[in-house]
Amino acid sequence: MSLMGIPQFKQFFRQAASLDIDKNDLKRFHDFVGDRTYNLLVRAEASARANGRDIIEPSDLPITKGLQECMHAYRKIDQTVELAPILARLTERPPLDLEYSEETREGLPQVSGGLGVALARCFRLLDDKVKNPQTPHWEKAEQVFDLLL
Repeated sequence: MSLMGIPQFKQFFRQAASLDIDKNDLKRFHDFVGDRTYNLLVRAEASARANGRDIIEPSDLPITKGLQECMHAYRKIDQTVELAPILARLTERPPLDLEYSEETREGLPQVSGGLGVALARCFRLLDDKVKNPQTPHWEKAEQVFDLLL
């Protein structure tokens, strides 16, 4: 994670859920968002195959109502924080068997940003007094997302 991204991520977490994060949280965030985005893409690939397509379209991504709302919240935050270029790098993962459409590829930073907002809000739901998420908070949040995604 570049040092230039640290202030942006700190501002992102402050705006998303009034949380303070440090450099150590950025590696966890990178892994969390990257892994969950990849999991959504794996499901999207299965959907594209089931629909007889050889390219993954945005409609193949299993975006729930809650994630859609978090993506909308991310877009508002991103107007001032400008995380999209950093999130685009975070979502680079090994390719799947099917290619992504250009629209899918361009939308992945918003999906990742939405996952980030959902994660920040999850910390607050798990512990409404948390200011700086610690290892137990991260572990519980990961368990919640593993159940749902």
